[in-house]
Amino acid sequence: MKKRILYIAQELSPFLNGTEISERVLELATFVQNHKDYEVRVFIPRYGCINQRRHQLHEVIRLSGINLVINDIDQPLIIKVGSVQKAKLQVYFIDNDEYFKRKHIVKDSQNNILKDNDERMMFFCQGVLETLIMLRWAPDVIHCNGWISSLVPMYLKEKYNNASVFEQTKVVYSLYKDSFIGSLNKKLKNKILFDEINDKHLDILDNPSAKNLHKLAIQYSDFIEITKSFNNKDVNSFIKNKGINSLTSLDNNSYDPILDVYNNLCATEVV
Repeated sequence: MKKRILYIAQELSPFLNGTEISERVLELATFVQNHKDYEVRVFIPRYGCINQRRHQLHEVIRLSGINLVINDIDQPLIIKVGSVQKAKLQVYFIDNDEYFKRKHIVKDSQNNILKDNDERMMFFCQGVLETLIMLRWAPDVIHCNGWISSLVPMYLKEKYNNASVFEQTKVVYSLYKDSFIGSLNKKLKNKILFDEINDKHLDILDNPSAKNLHKLAIQYSDFIEITKSFNNKDVNSFIKNKGINSLTSLDNNSYDPILDVYNNLCATEVV
């Protein structure tokens, strides 16, 4: 049986070009997809700047229609699908008119960080996991890329831990330089607690900076990849102090070490 690898990414080329994450995730997912023992899928947000007609995106009606409660408000989950034909990659897009209709990704036209980035992140992360449950597609490894995916490890272990589709799932979290400066809405922690997630690890979100989002994700992940561009001594020390296995990827042209990580995680039984 093929190993199932799911990539959750902040951006993906060719839908969004020019960032380290968008190019690297495409290369990595393509590399793994080309190995016959693996089945790969990718999830990204459907930002308003992604041209649906050009990329031939279409809504998956059977998956759309449920609501996610974000900050005590029902938000419709819309699932769209497309592909990277050259790479033979199937890509799912998490969409919602409130959070992703606008063309801006992280900042507005005045270069200010979007005020609802915290809720967009919450919606995206939960939307991915809800979609996997509806698809009944059980990933062996979920590989998270970018700050907008940073709540997935926590949600997986705290909110969706009883979902059978994730019974054997392991989590890899990659650290990149691409991020945001400043912090998200200070009420993020309380919004997460509204979902009846009450864990001491959430205290780190009293200051919801990119660095602290990384730390939260690290605590819930099974393996950490530190990309060549990432250089934060505080986060690196945090990984070391927590004793979490990690890999520093110095050569972006070689993804064999990541493949070895997947193989080792798939061979490890979930306790």
